Amino acid sequence: MTSEALPKGYEPADVEARWIKYWQEDKTFTPDPDGPGEPYSIVIPPPNVTGALHMGHALNITIQDILCRYHRQRGRNVLWVPGTDHAGIATQNVVERSLAAKGVSREAIGREAFIEEVWKWRAEYGGKILNQIRRLGASVDWTRERFTFDEGLSRAVREVFVRLYEEGLIYRGDYIINWCPRCHTALADLEVEYAPHIGKLYHIRYPVEEMPGSFLTIATTRPETLLGDTAVAVHPEDERYKDFVGKHAILPLVGRRLPIIADAYVEREFGTGCLKVTPAHDMNDFELGRKHHLEVIAVQDEAGNINENAPEKYRGLDRAEARKVVIEDLKEQKLLDDIRDYEHNVGECYRCRTVIEPYVSKQWFVKTGPLAKAAREAVEHGRTAILPDQWTKTYYDWLDNIRDWCVSRQIWWGHRIPAWTCDACGELIVSREDPTACPKCGATTLTRDPDVLDTWFSSALWPFSTLGWPDETKELKTFYPTTVLSTAFDILFFWVARMMMMGLHFMKEVPFKEVYIHALVRDAEGRKMSKSLGNGIDPLAMMDQYGTDALRFTLAAFAAMGRDIKLSEERIEGYRHFVNKIWNAARFALMHIGEGAPDIPLEEAAKAGLCHAVILSRLERLKEKVAGAIEGYQFNDAAQELYGFFWREFCDWYLEMAKVDLGGEDAAKKGAAKRVLFTVLSEVLTLMHPFMPFVTQEIWSKLPGVADPNLARMSFPGARPGLVSETAEADMELLKAVVVGVRNIRAELNINPGVKLTALVHADNDSEVASLTANTAMIVFLAKLERFEAGLEIAAPKASASTAAGTCALYVPLSGAVDFDVEFLRLSKEEVKTVKELTVVEKKLGNEDFVSRAPAEVVAKEREKQEALGERLARLRELKDRIKKLMAE
Repeated sequence: MTSEALPKGYEPADVEARWIKYWQEDKTFTPDPDGPGEPYSIVIPPPNVTGALHMGHALNITIQDILCRYHRQRGRNVLWVPGTDHAGIATQNVVERSLAAKGVSREAIGREAFIEEVWKWRAEYGGKILNQIRRLGASVDWTRERFTFDEGLSRAVREVFVRLYEEGLIYRGDYIINWCPRCHTALADLEVEYAPHIGKLYHIRYPVEEMPGSFLTIATTRPETLLGDTAVAVHPEDERYKDFVGKHAILPLVGRRLPIIADAYVEREFGTGCLKVTPAHDMNDFELGRKHHLEVIAVQDEAGNINENAPEKYRGLDRAEARKVVIEDLKEQKLLDDIRDYEHNVGECYRCRTVIEPYVSKQWFVKTGPLAKAAREAVEHGRTAILPDQWTKTYYDWLDNIRDWCVSRQIWWGHRIPAWTCDACGELIVSREDPTACPKCGATTLTRDPDVLDTWFSSALWPFSTLGWPDETKELKTFYPTTVLSTAFDILFFWVARMMMMGLHFMKEVPFKEVYIHALVRDAEGRKMSKSLGNGIDPLAMMDQYGTDALRFTLAAFAAMGRDIKLSEERIEGYRHFVNKIWNAARFALMHIGEGAPDIPLEEAAKAGLCHAVILSRLERLKEKVAGAIEGYQFNDAAQELYGFFWREFCDWYLEMAKVDLGGEDAAKKGAAKRVLFTVLSEVLTLMHPFMPFVTQEIWSKLPGVADPNLARMSFPGARPGLVSETAEADMELLKAVVVGVRNIRAELNINPGVKLTALVHADNDSEVASLTANTAMIVFLAKLERFEAGLEIAAPKASASTAAGTCALYVPLSGAVDFDVEFLRLSKEEVKTVKELTVVEKKLGNEDFVSRAPAEVVAKEREKQEALGERLARLRELKDRIKKLMAE
């Protein structure tokens, strides 16, 4: 085999498509539940069926793929389950917009026809994100792909709902919920996202019935909701209002008598210290109303319009119009005391960004108290670990303050709630099968609840529903609990905690043993990527331009636990150069290995030369470091170890040194070099494979004599502790120090590479002399020397440059090699140029207007430039001083 087995340049597109197809057709990643090896399983966080791959997905898929490919190499029976979430609100919105573009509404075509349209949309577009995940090289088992709305998972959802209802953990009742007037559905607390708004704080005067001429002034940001007020509250210890407690206020514009109550909930420092209580339109007021047995009067309908419970003048107005009219009427009645600007956080629907309204309606709830207790204890007792640990406290805080979970949604796309009401007697029927008659009165006219379940309800079952539950499948028995969940911090509550609750309740075991919370991918300046900033980086575009391996390795190289990633296209391009380096090094190796390497014991091959002994020793250390880093979720450490070994140890040093033996006439040395070269290349490809599956697989398939052309099936390279040699590594470090020292002197003094130099080393002890002397030929070759000598008595010759080489002193005689006058003049010119550049920067930084007005990153770059120019100037002056001294000798 020759280097022609690999084309001159690496072209990722063809290679990636070919191996993705091969692995899927070969079912490389489809495990046998009865197969050998300790089970290792991951369920993919199911992306929304409406979604497209973003950089957060790319990072998480890369992390999971590294884990799965690595643990397969370690002999574990690995299952990685792929799938998508039906994404109720998001998918319904997409299809509604599609219909609207054709002039059709979902109401016009009806529920069944609309659901058919959604399924058509899913068939056409629903696989988009899975194909993008496939393109990343994800080693998932595509034969077990799941969808939260497929038949098996839908059966699991229904079983869970009915069981929870039978156990008294699901109930239906009137309660205040977050309501989106745009989506016309309830939202869980976690589905409300808060954004800063510049609004107004309105001070309104409420007359006191028993004290004519007296008023209580309340402060509110939502004056239109006063139409539903049923009390005014003050703090029981507020001296300003103690005489008002027990009396009644008259509600402006309505005339309703409102009890004035005292409750410690009221914040004396906010506004006026008086609180209007509107139980139907404020979460906290609702709880206050229940405590004080207040009437609940809803004055808005589902669309956010004023309803029949308000005075006739306001009925039919939307909330924004109602606010304007209410304010004008309060002004007219001289009851509006003040209006102030007020910045506060306002809840918005996480899907459509509409400002949500608290709304009292009949909803289905899960009692979370007992479920949350078990989920907390599982982490406290170490059955599940959250990494990094900083997220454990956040997890606890949420569970400690959890409220019952509203799981009903007023949309059509989703798991229909399995509940019916008998039209004849009002009996509520919750059933696993669709009932045909009322079990109480026998009537056959039953009305099904129109609501569907929260999308997170079905995804909370994902770790066990995807494995076949409620059936006792082999997959469930083998792969549950799953080993690790890798996910983003922002769904720690939405998803992770709920999976913990459901898994523990229905499986009596945690759903995963570890939760790895991955970093956030930010832009190069550390800002969150967003459409509004226009700073997002499209992973698909990066894969098109630089190849998938370059993108994956970049993400892994910066994936430090607990630290966000600052990503730029330049960094991805930089690792594309690394992929090319691997390719070119492999071409060189294949050219010299030919049809195969001789079967020489590695212990014997290591004795053929220092470079062989050292690269094998470093390879052993690399295996240990990479394995430890991956198992500790330190993906950046593993990537950096691989990068450093391959580029610096293998390419920069070993391949250069091995050329001597590979191109020499000594058959024994050539055979040993080929054996070591093949071993190092094949094993480092295996180590790199979880990070860069495509380029490593393509090169592997061209290696002569491999046991299996499918690198994804190969084992992690076994340890050979006998090859570790601290002595050889120390000798190599000394050799490198001498070579680097000579190269640095050449560079600093601008000595032509073709000029043969002499290098002399004053060593500290006999072992150093022996080591350097034994490797004289290699030092001469690498440093391009005419002569080299090491000894205990060597002193610095006249007109020589000197530097430290480890603990030794290195001297390079310069007479005849350097024209000191020319070099002094060159350095002087460089000095003048650097001074000019530094002066410009310092003048800019000395300008207070520039420093105060320019963006922080611009100022920071100028300071970095100032520091670099200062260091360069100091170095130039140091070199000039050295030249002066050499000229004087």
